[in-house]
Amino acid sequence: MVEDMKQVEQWDIFELEILGPSKGNPFMEVTLHAVFTLLQEGVEKESVTVPGFYDGEGVYRVRFMPHKQGVWSYVTSGSSHELDGFNGKFVCAAPSGANHGMVKTAKQYHFAYEDGSPYYPFGTTCYAWIHQGEKLEEETLRTLAAAPFNKVRMCVFPKNYVGNNNEPEYFPFEKNEENRFDFTRFSPVFFRHLEKRLKQLLDLGLQADLILFHPYDKGRWGFDSMSHETDKKYLSYLIARVASYRNVWWSMANEYDYLRDKTKADWDDLIEFTAQLDPYGHLLSIHNGDILYDHWNPHITHASVQIGTVRAGFGRFRMLRDAYHKPIIYDEVGYEGNLDQRWGMLDPRELVDKFWNGIVSGTYVTHGETFTHPQDIIWWAKGGTLRGESPARIAFLKGILEESGTEGLEPIDSWWILNGAGVTGQYYLFYFGYETPCEWAFELPAMKKDIQVGAKFKVDIIDTWNMTVEELGDTFEITDKERYRCYCSYHRKIELPGRPFMAIRIRRAG
Repeated sequence: MVEDMKQVEQWDIFELEILGPSKGNPFMEVTLHAVFTLLQEGVEKESVTVPGFYDGEGVYRVRFMPHKQGVWSYVTSGSSHELDGFNGKFVCAAPSGANHGMVKTAKQYHFAYEDGSPYYPFGTTCYAWIHQGEKLEEETLRTLAAAPFNKVRMCVFPKNYVGNNNEPEYFPFEKNEENRFDFTRFSPVFFRHLEKRLKQLLDLGLQADLILFHPYDKGRWGFDSMSHETDKKYLSYLIARVASYRNVWWSMANEYDYLRDKTKADWDDLIEFTAQLDPYGHLLSIHNGDILYDHWNPHITHASVQIGTVRAGFGRFRMLRDAYHKPIIYDEVGYEGNLDQRWGMLDPRELVDKFWNGIVSGTYVTHGETFTHPQDIIWWAKGGTLRGESPARIAFLKGILEESGTEGLEPIDSWWILNGAGVTGQYYLFYFGYETPCEWAFELPAMKKDIQVGAKFKVDIIDTWNMTVEELGDTFEITDKERYRCYCSYHRKIELPGRPFMAIRIRRAG
């Protein structure tokens, strides 16, 4: 009977544990996979093949994330007879609580959960937080629980870099008799620790933007100079273990072009390999240092970008969106802090300004913080606590976007109005940045059929730094239309306070 079967929520994890061979090197010598088949009224509707993995001490596991409700059957197949032929069924039940499924791209330039709920990426960078020990890692989680962020950029491998050169407790590979890492033997303890943190992020409602490779090793451990074959073995093992977590994103590399031993062909191959091995189609991208990647690659779902030309000025955030025709996340625009490096000494107003510029350009921006600390506990590297002034203002912006009722704001005029986005005829958000206007003419960009004469709108004046919203009592009615604009002839000017970082929100009345 269905009610006697094990039940798993849609987009949650069904796990199968099997005892098998432990002699030799099971990581390399034993294979396991399972085929999961959705049954509806006894008819097989679709099947998903999922790789299994060795978890040490003779234990093998297969993890599956069911994406549709109903009865699923499964059967295993392995290179050892001990792993062959395990079969059964379970019920995929309706999701509950905050379970909205995986995040996917939506409306070409934006994101949404699989159940259709909008998702606006307001991320933060905390590269090596899972390599800092229990006390600091738990402190980081407490900070994230109270912060506005819903995505964390984080490395799988530890870092050897300024402000982050401590020796971690766990490593992804075991060591051999010569005390060198054996790249043919994974460390289940390391990956269990990673999975523990992924689950905790999931419980907090955060996406884990996993950085799979990075150049910040510099010969210390050798994870940045593994062979192409070893890279693929590592990816295969990692994907088998964590692809079933619905909050995982794949970031193929951070500053990929600083990994000098890898060619463009290597990266293309690793991207294709990851996309094909992932049974669920998680979001996938790659982050650059100096050289933008070929984000037209069909396996890349969105552009994860570091670029200096977005430091100031309207319209610059929009250029890559127009080039790639995919969602754009400026995952590194500099960090609020006081480091000696220029990228780590942004004034908080400058970082908040970048967030607003990104949103009114139909793109997204990621937070980072780099304040010096006597023990080098810097958020960008190790986590801990946040000290900056920008997170509260980012939370304010996030709330405004969530209240918009949209799936994401679109530029409303790509040629002449570079500081505004919204939904034509319904919702507009104009941001003035460092400009200090004392008044603003009520004019909305619109072609002939976009807005009709008689349409009424309400206007709010927003102070993005002081986090205030002033609702104007007047209703603005469209009285006149031209070819590219419409306006209210009897109330043309809106008074503004003449200070920077102001915005205007316009919403359709009623």
